[in-house]
Amino acid sequence: MKATRDSARARLLGFEVVSNDQVAEGARCMVFKSEVAALLAPGEFVEISVPGDGSQVLRVPLSFSRADAKAGTVRIEYAVVGDGTRRLSLMRPGDTSTLVGPCGHGWRLPGGEGRSLLVAGGIGLPPVLAAAEMLLAARHPFDAVVGAQRCSKLVGVDVDLLRAAGSTDPECRVVVCTDDGSLGRAGFTTDAMADLLAERTYEAVYTCGPTIMMAGVARLAEGAGVSCQASLERMMGCGFGACSCCNVAMRDGTSRSCCMDGPVFDAGEVAW
Repeated sequence: MKATRDSARARLLGFEVVSNDQVAEGARCMVFKSEVAALLAPGEFVEISVPGDGSQVLRVPLSFSRADAKAGTVRIEYAVVGDGTRRLSLMRPGDTSTLVGPCGHGWRLPGGEGRSLLVAGGIGLPPVLAAAEMLLAARHPFDAVVGAQRCSKLVGVDVDLLRAAGSTDPECRVVVCTDDGSLGRAGFTTDAMADLLAERTYEAVYTCGPTIMMAGVARLAEGAGVSCQASLERMMGCGFGACSCCNVAMRDGTSRSCCMDGPVFDAGEVAW
């Protein structure tokens, strides 16, 4: 059966910016206070109304790396790539706006208790960090591979948080890759993933990042007989499945809405 978002969960809420700092080349981290912090599940997203241009009515969809229900805060990292995120980067502590959330379908825990493998590329790291904390809370061990084009584009604070999440497991491995070798292992995340698959047995793979990377991750997981979940990114026009801007082609010839059926999909069902 085709999954759809539980529309009763998504609601219009206010938020107030706590901080909004640059954390890597072309990337920033915003922490905001909102009631949505108590509602979000790992892998879901929010749609933010960014002030500054009344002609822009579309909200900006953003995933999160951490939601602290007790503190009422949400942490998001985003790349500054267009007018919406440019205006988002100009918001300062104390600024307010509205958001819609929680949106979409997030990560699912593996069926057993085996080790999982997390693979993140670029700004795909935040939702993977949320997956790591979900696994940690459920006492599921994991390894992780994190990649970026170069050291300056890696969100180092998230890598540190990922290592901290795995620090309770002495067997946890966090491998950092950069295309140019400026930090960690030189090469692609898929190369490091292939090496880990040859060394260890995994029950599940979680991935988010550039589409070409996730396609490679999905192929490796399928070849190893390991289930794989992928958090996809699409241009989401309306956020409620009406505009069909974010359709995802599936192997069975159908298409699904990233905003309503995703953003997390079974990677084996996606037509990469």
